[in-house]
Amino acid sequence: MIELDAVTKIYRTGAVELRALDTVSLVIGEGDLVAIMGASGSGKSTMMNILGCLDVPTEGHYRLDGVDVSRLRDSKLAEIRNRRIGFVFQAYNLIPRTSAVRNVELPLVYAGVRDRRTKARVALERVGLGERLKNMPNELSGGQQQRVAIARALVTDPAVVMADEPTGNLDTASSMEIMRLLVELNDAGRTVVLITHEDDIARYAKRVIRLRDGRIISDEPQFNRTRISR
Repeated sequence: MIELDAVTKIYRTGAVELRALDTVSLVIGEGDLVAIMGASGSGKSTMMNILGCLDVPTEGHYRLDGVDVSRLRDSKLAEIRNRRIGFVFQAYNLIPRTSAVRNVELPLVYAGVRDRRTKARVALERVGLGERLKNMPNELSGGQQQRVAIARALVTDPAVVMADEPTGNLDTASSMEIMRLLVELNDAGRTVVLITHEDDIARYAKRVIRLRDGRIISDEPQFNRTRISR
């Protein structure tokens, strides 16, 4: 499903050149649950931006479902982001004075989808917030706000969910709640790519990729991953 082929990302400021990613090759199959880890400056956020079609490589190729998206125009990249990829961010990125259901509707508005309210309601029910449709973000706990963000990511039925430090602002109980949702999504066949710096969160993944100085230093399956109790 996801293939990086010798991908390099270079940022230039005057004569200064920074290789945020350096000749990275990677394959993520359909239905995988991958955690990408690394210290600050390791390149993990740059990798997430490229995988999520928020940025493009300077060199190399990125193929999503066999399509080389490396050199697509911005409009086409936006279409792929809206229809094929669901994003979950550390800071939730909800619109403050907008209800939960309207926040979830937003990707459908951009896609021109009809019957948006029904689809948004179903997505919120899926994450256990069917009774919170009209609540504003400031009326929800951090864990509930992140569940709204997950519902928004799912409402377009994306092939891939990209979660960038989704538990970074949450307490332990809320973090486990979010990881339960992400694992259940993966168990249902959804591909999940998770950026995290927390070892206990990464232990839920089927596979852990570690970056350092823009390069992959390890890529290993987890045979003793943390399981979700039913």
